[in-house]
Amino acid sequence: MSQPVRRIIHIDMDAFYASVEQRDNPSVRGLPVAVGRSQERGVVAAASYEARKFGVRSAMPSVVAKRKCPALVFVPPRFEVYRAVSQQIHAIFARYTPLIQPLSLDEAYLDVTAPLLPRPSATAIAQEIRAAILAETGLTASAGISYNKFLAKLASDYRKPNGQYVIPPGAGEAFVAPLPVSSFHGIGPATAARMTALGIYTGADLRTQPLAVLNRHFGKAASFYYGIARGVDERPVEVDRPRKSLGKETTFGRDIRAEADLHTALQTLAENVWAACTKRQISGRTVTLKLKYDDFTQLTRSTSLTSLVRGAPQLAETGRFLLAPLLPLPRSVRLLGLTLSALDDTQNPTIETQLSLLADL
Repeated sequence: MSQPVRRIIHIDMDAFYASVEQRDNPSVRGLPVAVGRSQERGVVAAASYEARKFGVRSAMPSVVAKRKCPALVFVPPRFEVYRAVSQQIHAIFARYTPLIQPLSLDEAYLDVTAPLLPRPSATAIAQEIRAAILAETGLTASAGISYNKFLAKLASDYRKPNGQYVIPPGAGEAFVAPLPVSSFHGIGPATAARMTALGIYTGADLRTQPLAVLNRHFGKAASFYYGIARGVDERPVEVDRPRKSLGKETTFGRDIRAEADLHTALQTLAENVWAACTKRQISGRTVTLKLKYDDFTQLTRSTSLTSLVRGAPQLAETGRFLLAPLLPLPRSVRLLGLTLSALDDTQNPTIETQLSLLADL
């Protein structure tokens, strides 16, 4: 007996953080709004659609955003509010299916192949969900509906904001063909650049590449790329999607370069990362150091240990190990980050914690 065609919905809130701020503060409705800090070292966390028309984007330095849009209104982030609204939205999802895979506070995949409420189609369910979100939160959402996750996510961008789009079975390959590979979820800027160097610009170009060629250039990701070029994605909606990494980063009030200052910052980052690990009773084997220089160029360095990290001192020491070959630095540093990945909770590593750190999380 053949398996039923899956029905997947990708829900993506429209300019979520900024829309919450505009909802709660009528004085900024209709204005270009950036969630973030306006000071020199600030970064835009989210931008309203009015601000996006000027080229303002998330992760953009605030000074650049202000230059692009002099009338930009900055509002400080309120993550506790965003989390509360996200919980409301997920409660709406749960009326229709238990198969929910959150990607962030403002987007999720839903598998409605066998919905909890009898509805004629995934399209009807998506319409109901969007209407309920608007009625209960005052916010708009966009939806993509298709037979797999990859296509559903592509579709949700197709009618933004406050719209939805369906890619039905049999239409995936044709839909993907003219799109730039840089727009594909799962193909980041670095991979897109490598594909461009190989003459792969669109989904159609990607489809012409034999699997053996993709394997040679992209390793274990090759089969995924081979599939999506044909509209194929067998990944299930993962209800208990495991966390892949835990990390912290800090943007300094002034650029730093001295080794002692960098070591102090690394120690603080290691303590904060380890506090997060302690809270989740988890550790990891791979440590990644991230630096962003004062000219905004960025580099990362990683190392994988033979056993799980056992505490903040070891994490800080590994960060210093990764930093050492880079010294003396060619430029001052504006941002430093430390991440622990290859996570594992099966060995219950010895957790050394400071209650004051946990209280700050």
